[in-house]
Amino acid sequence: MGKFILSAFADEIDQDLTVQMDVLEKHDINYIEMRGVNGKNIVEYSLDEVKTIKGKLDERGFKISAIGSPIGKIMIEDDFRPHLELFKHTLEIAKILETRYIRMFSFYIPNGEEASKYRDEVLSRWNRFVDAAKDTDIILLHENEKGIYGDTAERCLDLLENLDNKRVKAIFDPANFIQCDVETYPYAFELLRDYIEYMHIKDARFSDHEVVPSGKGDGKIKEILTELYNMGFEGFLSIEPHLANFVGFSELEKRDVGSDISDEGEKAFAIATHALKEILSSIESDDRYE
Repeated sequence: MGKFILSAFADEIDQDLTVQMDVLEKHDINYIEMRGVNGKNIVEYSLDEVKTIKGKLDERGFKISAIGSPIGKIMIEDDFRPHLELFKHTLEIAKILETRYIRMFSFYIPNGEEASKYRDEVLSRWNRFVDAAKDTDIILLHENEKGIYGDTAERCLDLLENLDNKRVKAIFDPANFIQCDVETYPYAFELLRDYIEYMHIKDARFSDHEVVPSGKGDGKIKEILTELYNMGFEGFLSIEPHLANFVGFSELEKRDVGSDISDEGEKAFAIATHALKEILSSIESDDRYE
């Protein structure tokens, strides 16, 4: 049987790190997928500044599940040299924050052009990422994202198979696949199951591509988590609410988080967390996730 560890994109709660930690503590979540901190992406900080942030995390007992980096989230035709240097800087940040994971992408493809035209360049750039990280124990996690080379399950698989490196794995994001009109389960899951190392927890609907709480959309999150659990998956489920435009927000707000929370970011996070925990409680007993 598997073991799920809860983490979160805490910058969707608030940009202030102290507020992020305050809210996560309320939900018994001790890990952060670190992206935005006090108004900047973590990769924009100097190493000395990152050490200061690490001290604040340590004081509160928080750990980092992954660096939610923007690496690979540029156009495929953009100059790669400064981006590679940013990646090398991100590797050093990951070491300071004591995480073994960096979330990454496979470059935006120009509108109207075939992704296959840029396949060789995508692989070349990713091989340079892998080479830069070869003397570390850090795992590079590719996230499926709309508009990049790896936005479909087939191209994610193509990238992972051709890189053929034990330290390049997949983040599986159900909502992102739905927004690309890709069936998450069983189709995408079965294609990528051998590479899935990390989950982003958000759901979406095929009809309008809107992000909704887990179990309210077409992402089949319960089916995916059940399969992972039965496979013996042990890893992170990172909550990424993205609920600002959800039309059913007010109804769930009253039902799931009550009336004692005034901040919209905290409400959205509470709704997203409640939805995930409901799914988990139907899969496993409460003492089997952290």
